[in-house]
Amino acid sequence: MAKRVYQVWKGRNKFIFRGRLIFGPDAKSLVITLLLIIVPIVVFCTHVARNLFYEFQSSFASYTILVVTIVLTVNVLLLLLLTSARDPGIVPRNPHPLEEDTCYDSSVSLEAGSRQTPTPRLPRTQDLMVNGFTVKVKYCETCMLYRPPRCSHCSVCDNCVERFDHHCPWVGQCIGLRNYRFFFLFVLSSTLLCIFVLAMSAMHLKFLLDNYGTIWKAIKESPVSLILMAYSFIFLWFVGGLTCFHLYLIGTNQTTYENFRFGVANRPRAFDRGCLNNFLEVFCSKIEPSRNKFHARVEERPALSLNPEAKVAGSKGNRRVKVEDDQIGDDLMKISQRQQIEE
Repeated sequence: MAKRVYQVWKGRNKFIFRGRLIFGPDAKSLVITLLLIIVPIVVFCTHVARNLFYEFQSSFASYTILVVTIVLTVNVLLLLLLTSARDPGIVPRNPHPLEEDTCYDSSVSLEAGSRQTPTPRLPRTQDLMVNGFTVKVKYCETCMLYRPPRCSHCSVCDNCVERFDHHCPWVGQCIGLRNYRFFFLFVLSSTLLCIFVLAMSAMHLKFLLDNYGTIWKAIKESPVSLILMAYSFIFLWFVGGLTCFHLYLIGTNQTTYENFRFGVANRPRAFDRGCLNNFLEVFCSKIEPSRNKFHARVEERPALSLNPEAKVAGSKGNRRVKVEDDQIGDDLMKISQRQQIEE
């Protein structure tokens, strides 16, 4: 029975549901990320939101806090799943090496009367024209192909990823062409959730301060509110700073990998189409379908067999002679080709 593509996958990815969901090799870090999101929200709903429910005289305002909390949390979790459980833009590996150019090895010293031996070698880079700019693409020895522009090989997942941004350990997946939009929205939604929890926890302490008169009594009455404020403030610096950084990257059409590799002065400008068009490219363009069909069956290659004449010769007991003749003919052909190359 033929195997599925995900069963013979050469990368380090992990698959569930028979290849329908793909994760990175560090997918276990998703458990930590989920706990960092769900546990504070449960504590917020059971302590702060419930007390605010009785503080507000209007039932509409009370229910609004709970609904907004649930909607923001579900949105963050859904975007996290869309980021970590889909193909980020993996370029399929070449089943065979590319055709190599025959070159002469200049490192070998020439002796008197000797000739250089031709050695096959592929150029490490190639130049492509993109929007009037010259862009160098590298040859990937692991995937045996020339990477498309803005593609890089992830050392964690062991895959070439289109428009490679970075490998995020918090989501356990590479961030690339097909999931960058969801990654940014996940970070942005997490920022909004932190701001909301911080504001509601501060409001709860404000109500307690008005009732008890001093801030110490208010904190003693609800220490959870202070803990949630500190927790949200710390994570707000992280996800909020990340949101601002990626807003800058989107506006200039850069990736995190390009920004750290080339810097601001030497950043590639071949893909910058203006601030507005750059934002439209990220949020309004169509997401290309995956190049990989992980659930498909692997095509079995037909086994090599001798020609009919060899089979007939073998049936008469002359198979050994026939195979030796073929090997001699192949050797003569190789010698002839080598002489032509040397000439």
